Amino acid sequence: MSGPARRIWGLLYRHLALYRRSWPRLLELAYWPVLQMLIWGFTARFLAARLAAAPGGGPHEAGLAAAALLGGVLLWEVALRGQMGVAIAFMEELWSRNLAHIFVSPLRPVELVAGLLAMSFVRVLAGVGPAILVAFVLYHFNLFMLGPVIVLFFANLMVMGWAVALGVVSLILRHGAGAEALAWSVLFGLTPFAAVFYPVSVLPAPMRAVAFLVPASHVFEGMRAALLGGRVLWGQLGWASGLNLLWIGAAVALFAWQFRGARRRGALLGAGE
Repeated sequence: MSGPARRIWGLLYRHLALYRRSWPRLLELAYWPVLQMLIWGFTARFLAARLAAAPGGGPHEAGLAAAALLGGVLLWEVALRGQMGVAIAFMEELWSRNLAHIFVSPLRPVELVAGLLAMSFVRVLAGVGPAILVAFVLYHFNLFMLGPVIVLFFANLMVMGWAVALGVVSLILRHGAGAEALAWSVLFGLTPFAAVFYPVSVLPAPMRAVAFLVPASHVFEGMRAALLGGRVLWGQLGWASGLNLLWIGAAVALFAWQFRGARRRGALLGAGE
């Protein structure tokens, strides 16, 4: 294993070791995704029953509506868990006052980011996996019926989550512990523009313009087309991928700028105090 790979693995293992003998940490990984799936799953079942019984409705239409709702819940958890995975892993270093120790070592900033992203990927798998299983067992919804395109949906949503997380980490480097609350709230604030549960067309015109710039909105438009119409909107996926390149590029540049500033100010040594 090369030097950079060994250092990235060391950082990843440091975080994995926190979960090895801590059942509360392990429970936290899946708690919110499973709880969300339970709440929205029963809501979808109720709405599907009402739609099936309504004049002009039917079991097929009700099933498609429920599937679109459950698919939105599961895929949005990918973005949320991806963002939280990076932010929480970074804040673990702050809370333990470990940043100074990390950068006394040969670990470089790019390797720190790579380690945080790797930990985020692990947390997404551990958190969303049980929710997908709950959806299948309780509601007979199989997210993978979307086909191989699900990999592109997952990847785009995870990259968007990472971009938001790096932006939050940059604010924490600049403003300290006062910005930590943003780790729990920023991505939730984008939910209305992400079109998770409804098409972009229902939004007012000013909100549609903002939604167009959010990669997740294109992913969810593509998800609904695949679920309801059985077709892949490659144009939407193209827009999502292009926007994600812009988002992650801007986030990495912001992180590098704030990291250099924190190092000049000596803020890394006092971080977490």
